[in-house]
Amino acid sequence: MENPLDSPQQGQATMDSCASESSADSTLSKNAIKREKNAKERRLFREKKEQVPAETASRVERQQAVDDDNMDPAQYLKNRLRSLASAKASGLNPYPHKFPVSMPITEFIEKYQNLSIGEHLESTEISLAGRIMNKRASSSKLFFYDLYGDGMKIQVMADARHSNMEGSEFPRFHSRVVKRGDIIGVVGFPGKSRKGELSIFPKLFTVLAPCLHMLPRRKIVAGSDEAPLSKENEKEATDSVWTPGKSRNPEAYSLRDQETRYRQRYLDLMLNPEVQNIFKTRARIISYYRNFLDNLGFTEVETPTMNMIPGGAAARPFETHHNDLDRKLYLRASPELHLKKLIVGGLNRVYEIGKQFRNEGMDLTHIPEFTMCEFYMAYADYNDLMEVTEQLLSGMVKKLTGSLRIKYHANGLDNEPIDIDFTPPFRRIDLISELEKMSNLSIPKDLTTEAANKYLLDACQRFDVKCPPPHTATRLLDKLVGYFLEETCIHPTFIINHPEVMSPLAKWHRSETGLTERFELFVNKRELCNAYTELNDPEVQRRRFAEQMKDRQLGDDEAMVLDETFCTALEYGLPPTAGLGMGIDRLAMLLTDSQNVKEVLLFPAMRPLEEIDVQVINY
Repeated sequence: MENPLDSPQQGQATMDSCASESSADSTLSKNAIKREKNAKERRLFREKKEQVPAETASRVERQQAVDDDNMDPAQYLKNRLRSLASAKASGLNPYPHKFPVSMPITEFIEKYQNLSIGEHLESTEISLAGRIMNKRASSSKLFFYDLYGDGMKIQVMADARHSNMEGSEFPRFHSRVVKRGDIIGVVGFPGKSRKGELSIFPKLFTVLAPCLHMLPRRKIVAGSDEAPLSKENEKEATDSVWTPGKSRNPEAYSLRDQETRYRQRYLDLMLNPEVQNIFKTRARIISYYRNFLDNLGFTEVETPTMNMIPGGAAARPFETHHNDLDRKLYLRASPELHLKKLIVGGLNRVYEIGKQFRNEGMDLTHIPEFTMCEFYMAYADYNDLMEVTEQLLSGMVKKLTGSLRIKYHANGLDNEPIDIDFTPPFRRIDLISELEKMSNLSIPKDLTTEAANKYLLDACQRFDVKCPPPHTATRLLDKLVGYFLEETCIHPTFIINHPEVMSPLAKWHRSETGLTERFELFVNKRELCNAYTELNDPEVQRRRFAEQMKDRQLGDDEAMVLDETFCTALEYGLPPTAGLGMGIDRLAMLLTDSQNVKEVLLFPAMRPLEEIDVQVINY
């Protein structure tokens, strides 16, 4: 085929044609560039014009947040009630009946925490719900929320580009309607922000229950877009997470006032996330206790809370009145006598976890209504129970804390915490011999005589040991033990072999006259449990009850009364048995570094206030 360029005329024509086309393209290209430049200038002008109201809206929103925080709480409540009434008047229901949640926040975090920075899963739709504890605006089209649920937090990144709201509805809703403390539901997709914060990007945003009261502002959590997670605050965030057995610092809480924390526990749980972990730890303690006994073949039972006779413990009972029977009843101080009746009936291993009631004073470690676990083992004695107790507590501490040693602020939060070691075997000290050794006393063998009583009273006066009347031998000896022995019991320590006058339900010691086979476990100077080989001779039991009645006549209203129904049960034969009672509240105090028993009770008994302003909360 002939090449056109082989002809000089044809080649020249072709080159002229190409030059003409090149010139036209050059002219076209210049025009296109000019048009593009003009379009870009117009676009920048529009964006700059639009940016002014966006920045203004953002400033307005930030000012709104400042105004909310500085507002009088009563006025804040009035404003929210007015807004609520307006919503209802317009036909809206501010309290929806239901919101379908596809997964809890804990599962969301576990499932999507490994997303890459900036990664979005826009094809995945998830619905979450929780309470807003922090709110901040980047612009009128972008709002950040900290959403809490199940003790965990994620970020809600409300972006107008993803929302189903139109026009001015988005900034109005997020600026005016949604407030800190509100319970909300969101439907959107998971992702991570450019700063690496795991977030949900909502398409649908619904207020499920508005919080009408002003809340204290919660501390910013390291790792949010408001406080990026650097290496330094990543370590701080990790170290600040409380776990059982570690020391804690309630002074660092967002809500610190004890009266408010205990009387309005819902606020405490809401504002101080660590508190939720404390009560979850308490639940784990009870669960471990129950599983431990179940694995040993015990049967959990329930016994009456109201009884016709106050018995089972040396304590002042609460009284009530049964209208139909028209007689006085007593709230139980202990389920002991009922549980031993079950052993008589053939249930050889039984336990009960429940509330006990003792009409006594309140202090940092005592409360009138408390939780105790009592269990009884047929064909066992107090030596067996000491081994069981060591296994129970060392295993529990190891399971919950990962160690056999815990930190505890025994001397207050202002001082360094101490170490308490639960490594078995626990220390054992004999009550009488150790008391005589430490006090240089010679305790009388027979403690039922007037001479013995006078000797103990003189000893208390000599050492300035306070013992309010009545001055019975039991009370005087108990005060001396507290002064000399209990103060030495930092690590778990068994004080064993109590005198008979102190132990009306315990069996006499098989080799030491006047003593019983009983022990009390002390940790951090506080009694944690009480146990003994059970007295199963009905005649001796009646005699012990009679001796207790003498103390009652002297004014000791904590002494036991005769329970003839229990003595009758013993006449049918109680096998050799050992029983133990342990306070769950004090155990929870130890494992949560709590110095006040009210820290581990969701709704503790409180002294009444003369006036409570339900409208205004003082933080």
